Amino acid sequence: MATADLSTAQASGPVDGVPTLDIDPFDEAFLSDPYGWHDQLRDAGPVVWLNRYGIYAAARYAEVSAALNDWQNFVSGRGVGLSDFARETPWRPPSLLLEADPPLHSRTRRIMAGIVSLPRLKALAPLWREKAVELVEELLPRGRFDAITDLAEIFPLRIFPDAVGLGPDAGEHLLAYAAATFNAFGPRNAIFEDSNARAQEAIAWVNEACRRENLREEGWGMDVYRAADAGQCTADEAHRLVRSLLSAGVDTTVNGIGNMIHAFALHPDQWTLLREAPALHRKAFEEALRWDSTVQTFFRTTGAPVELGGTVLPEGVKILLFLAAANRDPRRWEEPERFDINRQTSGHVGFGFGIHQCLGQMVARLEAEVMLEALMPRIARFRLAGAPVRRLNNTLHALGSLPVEIEAVEIETAEG
Repeated sequence: MATADLSTAQASGPVDGVPTLDIDPFDEAFLSDPYGWHDQLRDAGPVVWLNRYGIYAAARYAEVSAALNDWQNFVSGRGVGLSDFARETPWRPPSLLLEADPPLHSRTRRIMAGIVSLPRLKALAPLWREKAVELVEELLPRGRFDAITDLAEIFPLRIFPDAVGLGPDAGEHLLAYAAATFNAFGPRNAIFEDSNARAQEAIAWVNEACRRENLREEGWGMDVYRAADAGQCTADEAHRLVRSLLSAGVDTTVNGIGNMIHAFALHPDQWTLLREAPALHRKAFEEALRWDSTVQTFFRTTGAPVELGGTVLPEGVKILLFLAAANRDPRRWEEPERFDINRQTSGHVGFGFGIHQCLGQMVARLEAEVMLEALMPRIARFRLAGAPVRRLNNTLHALGSLPVEIEAVEIETAEG
């Protein structure tokens, strides 16, 4: 696996006038509590230089959203992690969605948008609702459970592998694979090395599971290969696109649901409000994504000299975009630290922005929607029953454990 060579960037240094910081956004202390560092990043300036890695960074909403929306100048095809694919050999074949630019990205995104489409998701919604209710009913008698390992991880793994058309043992591999994928966008630190070592079996399994002969006929995965049959992509591209489905549709959904339940456990008044006004359930998930963004950061590389926040960045430099910091930027949001399900969250960058918005966002939204629909009538309150445990990841804000205690709502039954 290639190691990022930062000597060129570090030797050149920042352009004149750019503030420099010694913050390491991939340090374990930072990853454990990134929100404790975001004010310093935002207040230093619209664009800053991180000495540790010799890269630029932006943490304010205006600059983050502008860079995400300007794919011509802030390119993804050179990698959305620390490594620059123009200077280094990618450690695996790059994603044809996340790590591609038009026209390739336009072609592959069109294929996947037709497969993971809103009408097809609506067709799956009744089954997913049924599965959500089943899981909630299993958990209710316990009174206490882990909202991550017993709910947020379990629910997607009961429905997503079937939708893709994977084999029955998918669950044990998908979480490890997705965690390693998102860890790889950062440096080759101890967090990455540990995750990568533990994921080797999962990586090998995914490589085989995404082959045509191992997919069920009725799933999304086989639909990708049918697109190859129709000449929309090659067979090799189809294999890579199915693989992209797996990283887009699991860990971000798991963490989105887990972070949302954590938010409600910390803000019981908002859960009460939601139960009184169930129509707010979609807004509730969007606010949870804004308040505690699953994807914390992504990189871009400048494809040409480009102005951002009053600074002209040279061509070929990496810039780290702090999505979660942008989602709590007081320049954009009123009282951004407050979790408020009545908030107008339009424009948040929890799923990215522009043409590279998360492929799995509609999947995540539907899964969160049906889970909330199952939880609202049956649980009156969530309480923390122990200290949450973070699962450190170079890109994601993830929980490994969230012990909760619940107050169940009894269902009234008619007599006679």
